[in-house]
Amino acid sequence: MNSANVDSILALRGPIIIFGAGGFIGARLAETLLKHRNDILAVTHQNDIPWRLSKVGIKNLVKCDQTNRAEVYHIFAHKKPRTVFAFAAYGAYARQVDFDQIYQTNFLGVLNLLSASKEFGVDAFVHAGSSSEYGTNSDGPSEDALTRPNSDYSVSKVAASQLISFFANHNNVPAVNLRFYSIYGPFEEGDRLIPKLIEYGRNKKYPPLVNPNICRDFVYVDDAINAAILSARPMQPNIYGQSLNIASGRQTTLQQLVELSRTHFQIQTEPVWGSMPNRGWDLTKWNGNPKKAADLIGWSPTTDLETGFALTSEWFLQLLDPSKSAGTEIQGTPMFDRITAVIACYKDGQAVPIMYERLVASFAAIGCDYEIIFVNDCSPDNSAEVISAICAKDYRVTMIEHSRNFGSQSAFISGMEIATGNAVVLLDGDLQDPPELIPEFFAQWKQGFDVVYGRRTAREATFFLQLAYKGFYRLLRFMAEIPIPVDAGDFSLMDRRVVKEILAMPERDQFLRGLRAWVGFRQIGIPYTRPERMFGVTTNNLRKNFWWARKAIFSFSYAPLEWLVFGSMTFMIIAISAIVVQIIYRIMFPDIPHGIPTIIILVLFFGALNMSAFAILGEYIGKILQESKGRPRFVRSRLVIAGREIDPQVGPR
Repeated sequence: MNSANVDSILALRGPIIIFGAGGFIGARLAETLLKHRNDILAVTHQNDIPWRLSKVGIKNLVKCDQTNRAEVYHIFAHKKPRTVFAFAAYGAYARQVDFDQIYQTNFLGVLNLLSASKEFGVDAFVHAGSSSEYGTNSDGPSEDALTRPNSDYSVSKVAASQLISFFANHNNVPAVNLRFYSIYGPFEEGDRLIPKLIEYGRNKKYPPLVNPNICRDFVYVDDAINAAILSARPMQPNIYGQSLNIASGRQTTLQQLVELSRTHFQIQTEPVWGSMPNRGWDLTKWNGNPKKAADLIGWSPTTDLETGFALTSEWFLQLLDPSKSAGTEIQGTPMFDRITAVIACYKDGQAVPIMYERLVASFAAIGCDYEIIFVNDCSPDNSAEVISAICAKDYRVTMIEHSRNFGSQSAFISGMEIATGNAVVLLDGDLQDPPELIPEFFAQWKQGFDVVYGRRTAREATFFLQLAYKGFYRLLRFMAEIPIPVDAGDFSLMDRRVVKEILAMPERDQFLRGLRAWVGFRQIGIPYTRPERMFGVTTNNLRKNFWWARKAIFSFSYAPLEWLVFGSMTFMIIAISAIVVQIIYRIMFPDIPHGIPTIIILVLFFGALNMSAFAILGEYIGKILQESKGRPRFVRSRLVIAGREIDPQVGPR
């Protein structure tokens, strides 16, 4: 790399974040930048380290799904990037056909990144667009030419370019769209055209081939990366919202490319054309006009196809040689473990600082990355001030405030929606759920359990309450349609995929410990003694405990309805039998008088029975009414991430 290119890299404003760093171009960009500076964040949505990032230091790796707005906002709030490369894409390869994922990644994902860039402020936003935006209008179009999309991928990319134009022109976001043509080189997918030619060429063969007249405009990956760097170094206002063709301007047919491979590998045989069917996007004219890129950012390609093919061949042959491919063996290695603790707080102002200290100590004992989310469920005490003070000194702490008291279940859901950890731990804010148990939860999670819950073998409470709680859990287990663990509260660790399934459930009146059991997966309980509340008095009185019991039973059991059916049949049999007995009795003893008390008792008995039946039916009808209203589970009034207030409605509700 020449000194001018190095100067451009050093001129970029950091930190620099690369979304889609696990992909072909993103990985090459990360590798290039890390040779000259260390404030690079390589973002991947995968749980494991992608093979392309095997040599990137763990401190430079970040996990984030750009289609999740809450995760994107967390990254921007915590990492404070100044230069953003948005290189994540889906649908460019023939195997990538998921309709929803194409639009989620290429449009909604870009919308999330642009929104965060506007909210937190960046100096440059560079988006990897595509020549596919032109669709069938592919014969040397300029950037203002009409786009004629011919695939879902091209439609999504056109939409993203319009988003960038809007955010740049109306929100002053310094953003540019680079329409990359056929980029090739090191790190490219092995099933792409040039890698296939290299793979077969080393064995003196050709891969299956389509029409020889199919054309491409090939650009070596390092030239494409140089265009991205030049456009962001630092970004000038005259390119805000622009789309730039990153092309060689040279049209290469498949026949010409195969001839290049034939010469390079000295293949003696003739290629077999048409041995592979044409793809839907294959075109006989496909080349770009790079003049605008030259005028606005001073870019032009410096690597011709012959040189680029040789460099790519050398790199791939090294990769295909096991003795020379050291460094890729950690593919599939977990990146890191991030645990999110979600604490539901109500009248817990005194307990919050102690909870924070004990949580930090527990995470330090594990040695994992962590995030702490305090959900202040409109507590009447000073919880908000206490949590705000902690947020100001520790960027890993997030505060959510609700507009009113929605209850602990809604508080947990509110925190789970914006949690970014690989696993989520739920705790009550009164310290009755000991954070010191988290390392044991973590150990079981690493053993492969998706849910690890605390099982209350004993609790510091009166004998009557202990007996009542144990009786309730066993009654619920007996009545429920699914096996719900006994003596298990909300205190638990759940894997990310379990959290995702629970959040996807549409029901509004949620009983989390029941839903946790309902979703299944591998689960295990850890016994512990539940202490009394450290400060103040419990907010769970007899009425509230009875409300919890009703909520649990009517959410996860149809037994009351079944009992009504069996009860009605039983009493019908009794009634018919009584009628027969009464007739016989009247025939046998016609002169014995019959008193009113019997009638009154029967009326009262069956009246009470009817009222009980109506009450049971009313509970189920009430739940139907509540669900049909479709009201949100909660309303956030405030959200503080990394000491900064942002849009409180981040994430679905």
